[in-house]
Amino acid sequence: MSYFDAQNLLNIARSSARRAGELAAGMRADGISVASTKSNRLDIVTQADTAVESQIRKHLPAARPDDGFLGEEGDPADGTSGITWIVDPIDGTVNYLYGSPYYAVSIAATIREPDGRRRTLAGCVFAPELNAEYCATEDQPALLNGRELRVDDQVTLDDALVATGFPYDHSRRDRVLATMAGLAPKVRDFRLNGAASLEICGVADGRLNAFFIWDLPIWDYAAAALIATRAGARVHGGKDSPRTPLLLAAHPLLADAITPHLQHRSKETR
Repeated sequence: MSYFDAQNLLNIARSSARRAGELAAGMRADGISVASTKSNRLDIVTQADTAVESQIRKHLPAARPDDGFLGEEGDPADGTSGITWIVDPIDGTVNYLYGSPYYAVSIAATIREPDGRRRTLAGCVFAPELNAEYCATEDQPALLNGRELRVDDQVTLDDALVATGFPYDHSRRDRVLATMAGLAPKVRDFRLNGAASLEICGVADGRLNAFFIWDLPIWDYAAAALIATRAGARVHGGKDSPRTPLLLAAHPLLADAITPHLQHRSKETR
């Protein structure tokens, strides 16, 4: 078996995500609180974020001792194999804190291309309280609990259900609001659910038709972008590490229709 075998990498990601999800759900049942903040008081870390990432950091090296690691909460670790695991221990931390089941563990196995871009070979997004496991490899279809996913290819802009998210920095929220105001007369409706990895996967499974967001950290999209792509979506962005200025996930035809509105509004509100 090749050290870069995508199916083997996915098996490890799935196993680790399951364990991590069980830990997160168990800790929340026991009661959790804010442990610290990062960029500002809204950008929170719970005890579970750090505990879950710590568990993943122990599990992955047991199976892949030569790989690197990049997680949201801890320091990065270089590896020698060429593989780097990119991990968000709890995507949707505010949801998690407030009792919403809409949060997930995201784990992706990636390699660095010669041009510096990072390519995801395998990824898993697991939402323990939704009992939803999204996964894909770069050469296999996207799956939800074993069922193959295909993005909806019949949706026009005026029928589109579109999701987005707000940055933690209040001063940067005007751009999102301006974009939503410009798109509101042109689309069916908006959703703001607070977990980017699940929003991107939602495009893959048809719960949403498009998702856009600015300045999304790579650990939020590394696994989900592969899953959406393997389901037939186009994912703009994600090539700039660790953040991409604008990420858009949608069926290619819908992406073409919505992109000019996002570009126009982003220029207006910079």
